[in-house]
Amino acid sequence: MKLNLQYSPTPENARKLADIFVSAALRIDGVKLDFSVASLAAADRIIENFRSEGLAVEQIAETLFSVGCYVGEVFVAQAGGVWRPTETTSMAGFASAPMVMELEKTVCNPIDKAFKRFQNGQEDNLPYFYQVFTSR
Repeated sequence: MKLNLQYSPTPENARKLADIFVSAALRIDGVKLDFSVASLAAADRIIENFRSEGLAVEQIAETLFSVGCYVGEVFVAQAGGVWRPTETTSMAGFASAPMVMELEKTVCNPIDKAFKRFQNGQEDNLPYFYQVFTSR
């Protein structure tokens, strides 16, 4: 799937891409996202709303990418995470996202997780994803 992102999908632009979601959440849903762990539940509810509206992934792919960047930026702000190009990590060849999150010696993929949350529902919820990768 080809994405039409406002910024190039690189680690340097992850915060800008996350900020797009933050602005849209406030403007459209009246939800203030603050990069806290608690805010992941609000991001999760927004994705669930997309699901209940019956949207197709192609209709909101750019938004889901920005949600993934937001989740990653929560890792940055709250757990010392660092964005890395996927091809420089152990996820090369496995992750479809061009960048992933490195946490100490663990690598996770918040962008692909946002897409999975949309496609699979609650079983891929964002707060639990954060909990799993920060409880080590």
